[in-house]
Amino acid sequence: MEAKEIIKKIKAGNLSNLYLLHGEEPYYIDIISEAIIQHALPEHERDFNQSILYGKDVELAALLSELKSYPMTAERRVVVLKEAQDFKQLDDLEDYFERPNDTTIFVICYKYKFIDGRKKYLKTVLNHGVVFKSEKVREYQLSEWIQRYIKSIGYDITSKAAMLLVEFLGNDLSRIVNEVDKLSILIEKGTTINDTHIEENIGISKDYNAFELTNAVAKKDSVKAMKIVQYFEYNPKALEFPNLMAAFFKHFSQLMRIHFFPVKTKEALAQNLGLHQFVVGELLISKNLYDPKKIASVISLLHQYDLKSKGVGNANASHPELLRELVFQIMY
Repeated sequence: MEAKEIIKKIKAGNLSNLYLLHGEEPYYIDIISEAIIQHALPEHERDFNQSILYGKDVELAALLSELKSYPMTAERRVVVLKEAQDFKQLDDLEDYFERPNDTTIFVICYKYKFIDGRKKYLKTVLNHGVVFKSEKVREYQLSEWIQRYIKSIGYDITSKAAMLLVEFLGNDLSRIVNEVDKLSILIEKGTTINDTHIEENIGISKDYNAFELTNAVAKKDSVKAMKIVQYFEYNPKALEFPNLMAAFFKHFSQLMRIHFFPVKTKEALAQNLGLHQFVVGELLISKNLYDPKKIASVISLLHQYDLKSKGVGNANASHPELLRELVFQIMY
């Protein structure tokens, strides 16, 4: 069951006694648990009938006491175990999972990793309640995820603006949602969000960022590339060298795969690489400018400059200086 379906049921009052939310993506765990907190009890009943506990602090006996307590002047109690990955006695709750209290809604928030599928209690909770596996959104799906989220709150967004958010914020969904929600306060509903909105309100430069520098190098646009390098020299705090190296490595690794993939159509490559066809089109342009031998030498350079950025074989050069050297060597 998807997160939106679980939340829809919660808002409709169709609640289970057990919720086990686990996985690598904390965003979905947070929005489901928050939906339960907001809708399981009226606000005036929460003081006496809602307990929020933390895995690293609570003892098993205290948790069981909360779970087995009965509500005060209300139909139910809500017990939320946050940071459950730090609670070492989930296995000892097996008996409770077999016979959960009918008047208690127990929510387990187990973040940043998956529970071992061989755990007996996982199947027990599934038989008596809801188990939600929260998976990370894959990188190639992030742009579409952002577009869907923005449409769900009454806006639209250009492809370039979505890619800027992906490049700058990565696959941290909570951070993406937070930035977009702040943006929604400032611009009128129904607006199509573009790269200028992103630059002016979120602080991501639409012209001077890792995304634009990678594109300039990919197309061997030396004038634009050196302008961006110069921007980073004047604004060194804007340069996140590890992220930029990762962007370069991803680009040239994808180019190498394209060179040796037998079918060069956008459709086949998009499926093989797990990328949007628009991105594949840009890669095909770059492929004609970098042959496999050059790509291999670029990847070697990236390894060398990654080490230099960490002080290996480099005593004095700053990150902006290293970037200028690297870009020059890649393009010439």
